[in-house]
Amino acid sequence: MSMSSDSKQGVFPSGASSSSASTAGVAGLGAGGAAASQQQQQQAVQAVIKNVDMTEEMQKSVIEIAGAALAQFSVEKDVAAHVKRTLDTQFGPTWHAVVGKNYGSYVTHERKHFIYFYLGPMAFLLWRA
Repeated sequence: MSMSSDSKQGVFPSGASSSSASTAGVAGLGAGGAAASQQQQQQAVQAVIKNVDMTEEMQKSVIEIAGAALAQFSVEKDVAAHVKRTLDTQFGPTWHAVVGKNYGSYVTHERKHFIYFYLGPMAFLLWRA
């Protein structure tokens, strides 16, 4: 599978909708209330999708799962493990997760179960095989 140099990007808080299939965002952390909602919009992390073979609904879920893992864990290995376990539970086994800032890869995946994207400087390569 070749990685496309074309990227599609966008920002919006979690739960918001977008007309573009390759646009997603993850809201930042914050407490409840209207002030927190405004703070979340300001801290929204931009998801830049580099390559995808996945439904729009699944893309949004996967990006939200990845954002939550980044907020919860600081070690890349722990982020990847959390994302993998969550995807296995939510979408069925067997998912694979590579998370980091510098790596190469070449994978084979099931149809409609692949995504390669960035949240900030962190790359996520997720696929089911």
